[in-house]
Amino acid sequence: MTILVRRIAAACALGAALAACGAPNTPHTARQGQHPAPVGATASRPPTLAPGPAGLTPVFKNGPRTRDKTVALTFDADMTADQGARAAAGEHFDNPRLISTLRAHKVPATVFMTGRWADEYPQEARSIGRDPLFEVANHSYSHYAFTDDCYGLPTVPEDRMRSDVERAFAAFKKAGVPRAMPYFRFPGGCYDQRALRTLSAAGVTAVQWDVVSGDAFATDADAVAQQVLDGVRPGSVVVMHCTRSAAPATEEAVRTIVPELRKKGYRFVKVSELIGAAGRHQ
Repeated sequence: MTILVRRIAAACALGAALAACGAPNTPHTARQGQHPAPVGATASRPPTLAPGPAGLTPVFKNGPRTRDKTVALTFDADMTADQGARAAAGEHFDNPRLISTLRAHKVPATVFMTGRWADEYPQEARSIGRDPLFEVANHSYSHYAFTDDCYGLPTVPEDRMRSDVERAFAAFKKAGVPRAMPYFRFPGGCYDQRALRTLSAAGVTAVQWDVVSGDAFATDADAVAQQVLDGVRPGSVVVMHCTRSAAPATEEAVRTIVPELRKKGYRFVKVSELIGAAGRHQ
């Protein structure tokens, strides 16, 4: 995981400093005893984990290790606020071929999208969000870190953490995503008690992973595929990327991973299904 995060951090550091996050939104009021709903969530709430000790944001890493051999492929659609000029110059932070491959193989997946990515690729964000095969979740607005020490990533001030998350939900809505899931993935995978406490008001479940694909900046698709195949267990959450420039081998690796895991009896699911199963096993 350290190698992956350092590579992500290095990519984020190439441009100028990230732009400041948006101004805080008006807080949402929840009924007593309920976890507040995040911006973008609908009335029929998807499954979430109960708040942790002292009301901290719950953290989910994998589903139950049962005989039901399920696995969730997740794809981080990273883009920072300073990368617009690079996108305009022709660099691809999207990966439509990967999405097409997932559709062709009928693989459910969860895309953890930054708000900046949705701003840059609104048609693709909308297409993913409207496809029942996929679900869109939150990966912050522009990939600031939520801790003071996260492999060199710029840091979101504590008083703007929640607004950064809500700004991403607002970007999804603007792009036409009909429903964003109440799940959040910390940039760099970095979090601490302060971040979990601060985000508790956002009503999200933090989603990490238990299998690192190693696809960031990798060029050997076979090595990426083998790393995933070696790591998957029932209930696993696999972290991959949906950015062609930063993860050029991902689509090819997926074409190996999917049939091999199916041969082993695995069924692909979205994160929401794993979280729902985890809640039933609590």
